[in-house]
Amino acid sequence: MSDASHYIPLTGSYTLADCEFLLQEVNIQPLSIAEKETLLQNGDVHYSKIISNETEPSQTYLETFYTLVEAYADRLAAEIKLLAKQIFEAKGECITLVSLARAGTPIGVLLTRALKQYYSQNVKHFSISIVRDRGIDTAALAHIQAAGYPAESIVFVDGWTAKGVINRELKTAIAHWNSTHDYCIGDELCVISDLSGNAQWIATTDDYAIPSGVLNSTVSGLLSRTLMLDNMTGFHQCIMYQHLKTHDLSNWFIDQVSQRFSTVPTAVNTVDRTWRITRQKIVAAYMQTIMARYNITDINKIKPGVAEATRVMLRRVPRLLILRDSQSSDIAHLKVLAHEKNVVLIEDPNMPFSAIALIENIKT
Repeated sequence: MSDASHYIPLTGSYTLADCEFLLQEVNIQPLSIAEKETLLQNGDVHYSKIISNETEPSQTYLETFYTLVEAYADRLAAEIKLLAKQIFEAKGECITLVSLARAGTPIGVLLTRALKQYYSQNVKHFSISIVRDRGIDTAALAHIQAAGYPAESIVFVDGWTAKGVINRELKTAIAHWNSTHDYCIGDELCVISDLSGNAQWIATTDDYAIPSGVLNSTVSGLLSRTLMLDNMTGFHQCIMYQHLKTHDLSNWFIDQVSQRFSTVPTAVNTVDRTWRITRQKIVAAYMQTIMARYNITDINKIKPGVAEATRVMLRRVPRLLILRDSQSSDIAHLKVLAHEKNVVLIEDPNMPFSAIALIENIKT
């Protein structure tokens, strides 16, 4: 990060009014998915040090994305309005959305638009990095503090929770930050879908195919997932997938949902808070069952929920795809990916998610 006088905001393919990424763009050589997986499983490198390239989705896969947008844009607009209402009631006129790049970024953009349309113009959206086992980008938090945004105005935003790993990472990181800074930040998380009973502001507990969860950079401002490269100071890093510019649907997706704000009612909050503890126990028990059934020793190789399973299929080496209902329209895109990548899929009608993907063990 350069000094404030030379700071140039990074927006990806969004406008500054919609999103400001507190990230550094770097130029590193992407690896193939197979190369990346081998390095990760050998323990040679942390995943935050390497990145794989992204390619444009097939036409068949894109058609499933467009179908999901058509099917769920109204629902997502209604749920965004519900979350915006909850945030405004909790925070008031001054709101600083801090989305967790990348999955939280499109949701943060949509919340920014809804809050400005219905509640307040005093809304700012930053998207910052948080890395499993490494914590949150403290340089980004320091930048937000230095820019004068009140600590009490901050709301963290993600797309969904699955096992709750990032939520726990967030709480640990913020507790450490608050122990060493007077600028004390809340650790509450806002998500569309909470599958594990971990988030504070929730629109639904359904494991459905949130459309922004089925594409990578082309629905997230053309930025990669975040990096923490060695010998770097300032913000965490990312690369821009400029070769996908002609395939970028980031703003198209935002417009498709936000234009529906005025035509759909605000979703009704039906989440029973007592559900959380029960759900946490159900998810933990099922994770143990899957680990025993498939002889898995690393829980990070189990990715539950439609969105997490999609990420495995897109950017990891999948071992197995488990579906609760193989005829559900929510997982049509996963079946396309499984066919394209020759991944075996099975059904488990009793699992507490719509989909789970297992990551392959790479023998070296």
